[in-house]
Amino acid sequence: SNSSTNPNLNFPLSLDFSPKICYTKATQIPAAPPPKGSLAMFKTKLVSSLEKPFLNSRIEDYKPLSFIRMMKNQRLSFQLLHTGVGFDAPLRAMLALKIEGLPAEYVTARTVELVPVAYPIYPEIEDSNYISKEPGLYPDWLQPLHYGGVISVMKNQLRAVWIQFDPKGNVPAGSYTVTVSLMAGEEALATESLTIEVLNAELPPQEMKVTQWFHCDCLANYYHCEPWSERHWEIVENFARTARENGINLLLTPLFTPALDTAVGGERTTTQLLDITVTNGEYSFGFDKLDRWIDMCDRVGIEFFEISHLFTQWGAAHAPKIMATVDGEYKKIFGWESAATGEEYSTFLRAFLAAFLDHMKARGDDKRCYFHISDEPNETQLESYKAAKAVVYDLIKDYPIMDALSNFEFFKQGIVPLPIPSNDHVEPFIEAKVPGLWTYYCCGQLSGVSNRMMAMPLWRTRSIGYQFYKYDIAGFLQWGYNFYNTCGSIDPINPYIDACGEYWVPAG
Repeated sequence: SNSSTNPNLNFPLSLDFSPKICYTKATQIPAAPPPKGSLAMFKTKLVSSLEKPFLNSRIEDYKPLSFIRMMKNQRLSFQLLHTGVGFDAPLRAMLALKIEGLPAEYVTARTVELVPVAYPIYPEIEDSNYISKEPGLYPDWLQPLHYGGVISVMKNQLRAVWIQFDPKGNVPAGSYTVTVSLMAGEEALATESLTIEVLNAELPPQEMKVTQWFHCDCLANYYHCEPWSERHWEIVENFARTARENGINLLLTPLFTPALDTAVGGERTTTQLLDITVTNGEYSFGFDKLDRWIDMCDRVGIEFFEISHLFTQWGAAHAPKIMATVDGEYKKIFGWESAATGEEYSTFLRAFLAAFLDHMKARGDDKRCYFHISDEPNETQLESYKAAKAVVYDLIKDYPIMDALSNFEFFKQGIVPLPIPSNDHVEPFIEAKVPGLWTYYCCGQLSGVSNRMMAMPLWRTRSIGYQFYKYDIAGFLQWGYNFYNTCGSIDPINPYIDACGEYWVPAG
């Protein structure tokens, strides 16, 4: 089908996984072990959440998890590995999962499903700290249990259940013995146990700023809905709530359709929150959708707003795509054809910023805003970046102005007061003791540093937390929380079957 908002986007097969069409009620299918006499045996083991079990891995090669500590308001995860051996037919046993020893309302169990990874890593990367550099099926997708809580234990395949305990501070401190069993009726065919010690202490409120770029256009494309329709708002809020639950407290706010990862001359599906009217050459601005966005963020706990970039990526040479109603006609008024520092766009930008800041001040929300000029400028674009910043600096100088970049000159010359270097170029910024230093990673940070590629072991992904602490990092940025496009946003993808943007970047 074609997008109603952009007829040039032809969608590949796209599956809507929303519960409204997946099932109507959680009716449990009776557990069905292999028939007696088939010498069926089930092997299980509780292991760390940092393990990535592959289908052909041996359960014996994983270290068992028998004891773990947590704070009262911490979220804890671990995995149950399971495999079937010794039976001929059927090839799977359908067994109920039973978890005892923890308050059920704070426990969630999901299956760890495998996704196709055709492009795990750039071939030139020389780094031994990868699980594999070969294409294949990689464990990644956490899927709700089906059949009302029954899981499929497969013959000679190692699979996992992801178990999460999130007491939210409501469980008394103490030691809890947890048992996890695979059940056929009332019979436990395999049981594992784990001791969880809940410490009499709580994590303090999150102070670090965390953003992973939130792409509202991708959600409209994937779920085939009109941007800012009621269905789109519902989906956006669901995603924003989940983002906050996973630590994101600064949300990319598309006053304009973000000028990010867009091919020169191309455009992304319009998702700007700002309503613009041009009458006889005069601009007026409507903030109704922005107000609804802020109210949504307040509901889900988002604390800060990352205002979409004011100029195009990689050099700040052009204006982002901006739509307006001009003398009654809705059309594009700025884009690739508009010079970043041209008189027309400069006039618009200053009028917009003045009206926007007045509106946010009236709401009492202006100090929640973070601004961007242009993403990832390099040393050859220093002058164009400086010129673009000069257009707006006097209006936003009292607010954080930050950009992802890796050239130290931008900070040394005072051009970017809040630089966000990548974690493989952060050393000179640490040595200079940049106050309130942030860092980021994206597609190129693959050798000797942390990242979240599916082919990396999860200890490598988690290790960046130690670095945040050691170097007093104030914020973290990642570019693709829900980026569902190919390179340059030319076409949309189905993220459940394509984790690399059609062979553009390594999966993850």
